Amino acid sequence: MEIDRVLDLTALLAKKSFFLFGPRATGKSTLIRRQLADSATVIDLLDSRNHLRLSAAPHELEAMIAAHDRQLVVIDEVQRVPELLNEVHRLLETKRYKFLLTGSSARKLRRGQANLLAGRVWEARLFPFTRQEIPSFDLDRYLRYGGLPAVWLSDDPEEELDAYVNTYLTEEIMAEGLIRKLPPFSRFLQAIALANARTLNFAKIAGDCQVPPSTVAEYVGLLEDTLVGFLLPAWTKSKKRKAIQTARFYFFDPGVTHILAGTSTLDRTSDLYGRSFEQFIGMEIRAWLSYRRHKFPLTYWRSTHGDEVDFIIGDHTAVEVKAAAKVSRRDFKGLDRLAEEGVLKKFILVSQDPVETRDGHRLALHWQRFLKELWADRFMTP
Repeated sequence: MEIDRVLDLTALLAKKSFFLFGPRATGKSTLIRRQLADSATVIDLLDSRNHLRLSAAPHELEAMIAAHDRQLVVIDEVQRVPELLNEVHRLLETKRYKFLLTGSSARKLRRGQANLLAGRVWEARLFPFTRQEIPSFDLDRYLRYGGLPAVWLSDDPEEELDAYVNTYLTEEIMAEGLIRKLPPFSRFLQAIALANARTLNFAKIAGDCQVPPSTVAEYVGLLEDTLVGFLLPAWTKSKKRKAIQTARFYFFDPGVTHILAGTSTLDRTSDLYGRSFEQFIGMEIRAWLSYRRHKFPLTYWRSTHGDEVDFIIGDHTAVEVKAAAKVSRRDFKGLDRLAEEGVLKKFILVSQDPVETRDGHRLALHWQRFLKELWADRFMTP
């Protein structure tokens, strides 16, 4: 089964050369094959022949491109030979080529002093399947198993997730020599998976996985660099109520979160279900911002007194997420407190309640209606 993706590579490359980053198995190679196979020279660095040849002689890139006589060039998994970026730089300056440079790990490029082609190449991201990309969407299945293409399309998603995590640990972490000891890192992965969608407490996680807090910070940076997780920074512009400044952590996919945390079942009434639903909505907002090329920052807000709002888009839209099938007045508490700051314009409660309500500055939407409005760009106007 083939699923059409929101990201349009042809439209991107009509404007500029691009880095395309995304966690492993989000479908970068499949997307390239479907959208660019007939128009681009594709050099796959997972192919050992290409990897060996270009590792030994990066300057041969030009000859490989010239042999196909195409102006559009894709270098898949470019982080495997970072030296190629100097050649890409030279060819961008001297030829009329457009490049798409893909990777599942930005760590080697950003920390290995690779040529990041500042100003010459823009950056795009690919994420797991979004709601609108899946024709027959099942929310409970998505919250339990996530949206990685191989997992979503599998008859045995649990096995696919288990294989994915093991592959990640062996290939992305151990094979690249990014950590020295696997057992502490494995304990860390479980501990931070259990803390998913919560404000980071480095000391607690360090105690749970028996490593120093500085090591936890290093491990979190590693997850960010390999695109498996991301930090959601705090919105700190509130004046009437002091805001905490510690970031929240999210894995990039709820299925990966659950396999790492050891989740066996996802009960509809549990706190874990609510956090998975929140993660799902956050993933959709994050993908929308990236795919639509909107440059608004995504943050969250929590006051020192415990008032909080899950997501803030730029300085104009606040989104609180509740998994409740029927919302109540108390579900608006965080939004009401934030509205008193007089900074944001839109205050939206997203839930599983089918009844839409509007009350002054407040709007309550069923999650499907919210996502429809989101992808139609109806919340982007400040």
